[in-house]
Amino acid sequence: MRSLKCAVISLLLVLCLPLHQIAQACSCALSHPQDAFCNSDIVIRAKVVGKKLLKDGPFGTMRYTVKQMKMYKGFDKIQHVQHIYTVASESLCGVKFDVNKYQYLITGRVYDGKVYTGLCNFNEKWEQLTLAQKKGFNHRYQQGCNCRIKACHYPPCFLTSKSECLWTDRLSHSEFPGHQFRHFACIQQKEGHCTWYRGSLTHKKKPPAPLSPQPTPLATRRVPPNSTAAP
Repeated sequence: MRSLKCAVISLLLVLCLPLHQIAQACSCALSHPQDAFCNSDIVIRAKVVGKKLLKDGPFGTMRYTVKQMKMYKGFDKIQHVQHIYTVASESLCGVKFDVNKYQYLITGRVYDGKVYTGLCNFNEKWEQLTLAQKKGFNHRYQQGCNCRIKACHYPPCFLTSKSECLWTDRLSHSEFPGHQFRHFACIQQKEGHCTWYRGSLTHKKKPPAPLSPQPTPLATRRVPPNSTAAP
């Protein structure tokens, strides 16, 4: 509901902008795929098979017809997704899907029985996801929804709770998004600490060993200045 209210408020703010500023209206902060999963009502893998522009509202709505391949989240909301709705204009955070070309991982919110998505949601071609991300959406991310991924933009960064994982991709000099975004999930241990994990994690197997053998005290778990963080 919070995301939906934010979307409505954002749209109202956009309508108040001069026309020459609308093209620059959409701006989204990158979120970790696990957060995208946990904060979405619906997560599916689907192929877009059609689209239709609906003349509702000042900018219109694009309705995409999809062939659902698999649902990862949202069974309690909708049994089977047939249509995805988004703002027709990309400058207003509407998302564009290619028809009859790719399978997509699509996340969204449900309102009045309809699935809505946009540029600020996680929508990606399935073939471009890493193996770890595919496994994450399949089951692993759900196991970490009680954890909080805390982004670190500038050092030093501190963890303030045992339920946090420090996201340090932005501190790396390599490509962004980095390894934590593409290969890691933040999973809660039996003792209650949340830790970054990489590798296979299935329902029938025990969680792999954490990246560090023992969690360090919160007061010392930080990223020092002038250093590059490693996941």
